Amino acid sequence: VAASLEKNLIPWLSNSPPDIEVLRLYLTLPECPLFSDRSNYITITIPFAKCIISLKEAARKVLGNWWSTFEPPVFQRLVDVYKNVVVYLLQLSKMGIPEMEQRIFSCFVDTSLRFLELLHQVNEKAGNIQYDKFYIHELDELVDIRNDYITWSQRQMYPMGRDGIVTLCKYPFVFDAQAKTALLQTDAVMQMQMAVDQAQLQNYSSMFLPAVESVNPCLILVVRRDNIVGDTMEVLRKSKNVDYKKPLKVIFVGEDAVDAGGVRKEFFLLIMKELLDPKYGMFRYYEESRLIWFSHKTFEDFDLFNLIGVICGLAIYNFTIVELNFPLALYKKLLKRKPTLDDLKELTPDVGRSLQELLDYTEDDIEEVFCLNFTVTEDNYGATEVLELVPNGENVSVNKSNRQDFVSAYVDYVFNSSVALLFEGFYTGFHKVCGGKVLDLFQPSELQAMIIGNTNYDWAELQKSTEYKGEYWAEHPTIRLFWEVFHNLPLEKKKQFLLFLTGSDRIPILGMKSLKLVIQPTGGGEHYLPVAHTCFNLLDLPKYTSVEMLREKLLQAIDHNQGFNLA
Repeated sequence: VAASLEKNLIPWLSNSPPDIEVLRLYLTLPECPLFSDRSNYITITIPFAKCIISLKEAARKVLGNWWSTFEPPVFQRLVDVYKNVVVYLLQLSKMGIPEMEQRIFSCFVDTSLRFLELLHQVNEKAGNIQYDKFYIHELDELVDIRNDYITWSQRQMYPMGRDGIVTLCKYPFVFDAQAKTALLQTDAVMQMQMAVDQAQLQNYSSMFLPAVESVNPCLILVVRRDNIVGDTMEVLRKSKNVDYKKPLKVIFVGEDAVDAGGVRKEFFLLIMKELLDPKYGMFRYYEESRLIWFSHKTFEDFDLFNLIGVICGLAIYNFTIVELNFPLALYKKLLKRKPTLDDLKELTPDVGRSLQELLDYTEDDIEEVFCLNFTVTEDNYGATEVLELVPNGENVSVNKSNRQDFVSAYVDYVFNSSVALLFEGFYTGFHKVCGGKVLDLFQPSELQAMIIGNTNYDWAELQKSTEYKGEYWAEHPTIRLFWEVFHNLPLEKKKQFLLFLTGSDRIPILGMKSLKLVIQPTGGGEHYLPVAHTCFNLLDLPKYTSVEMLREKLLQAIDHNQGFNLA
């Protein structure tokens, strides 16, 4: 059967079938188990994909319409076949491909990815399966993603000079969140280098041309701890957009610490805590969800929110996780996606549930039961304020026929219209630093995880990736006691430990291994508590000799945060 498919059927498939019914053959062939057999990838599976790609546009459109009607499991099987083909080819590549075969091998990879691209385009319209079902999670192990991005970027600038090279960045739908984060970091490093090179060129020119001013190749923030917001805002207001692309260096006035990353991390911890504090009135705190959102009652203007957006962008651009207690709606809006009722449920669960009850109500007496009109009532510094969601909304009752419009208008009011100017400022500032083609690859939940971390805890990986200094090593008695105590802690205490040591109970999107914890010995005896140097993920651990003592002192430290040290 395999030989018949290889020699007598697939080579004779026309790129312009004489009749639409002939196209049904293209639907049924991939269901053959032979397509999923690795031994047939080169002779059957890939040649079939090439036939699909070669179809005339009209025939491909018909086929796409049929694919869009597939049940999710059937559509997923087809996607998985070609994902497996790509993984197989990349595994071969990693083992080594003879130079003479590299060009045809690249064609095989490109053909498989182009076929997946067709399926992805269909899925974007039809929604057969979730977007992440196209992700190839093995890419991080099989491909140097950073080098792939550099090659792809060069091809964008010199398209005729890189023939025969297949770059996965042409097909970003196969990248998972970790791969996208690697791309964004690579893009940031490239932009930083370009900004530094530009500054150095200008400085070189200034040596010979007096009219040309010299510039610093880094963005320097000199701030006082007791005026961190004011000092930062003053520097950023004077900075040009190109300065935001430079590497960031932070100097605390009166302190000698060199910013090798730790000072910068401390800076973002302190300034974000200050800026987002609801006491300043720029953001509203929602007690039930413990989240914040822009406050339309603030007296601050576009410019301040623009600078807050710049600061958030700088944190990401400089690879620093920040605490942003916003709902997913923020990340949707940063990616130009519309918030929904689900986002309102996350921000204010009580209101979200009430609106859902309105939508779910099956009787016809909605007007009598709910007594709603197209308005929203808010407290405005002690006074009740009624705001119309539509023109003349106070005279428009909510009924069965317009209740969806009411809910949509309510969601739009909370997330869009009431805070339009404020969010526009934040959005503009954020995208001055972080905007670009790579950011647009992210899904909202992925962008959120990259910015604030996630909760995909892997405690074994944390232990495996931890480094030790001084006389400590993985099998040192105190270290063995430490991990015995740690692994027996309940989840909440483990999260408290992360907060104590790193400043956040969430982990980077690249996983536990990227935390790079360091444990070093300290003197003073067993009556001393462990001390955390948060900005370096460094733990000073006394040489405890018993499980009981180590557990007691560790819990004291994390419960009372006595060891919290940003130095």
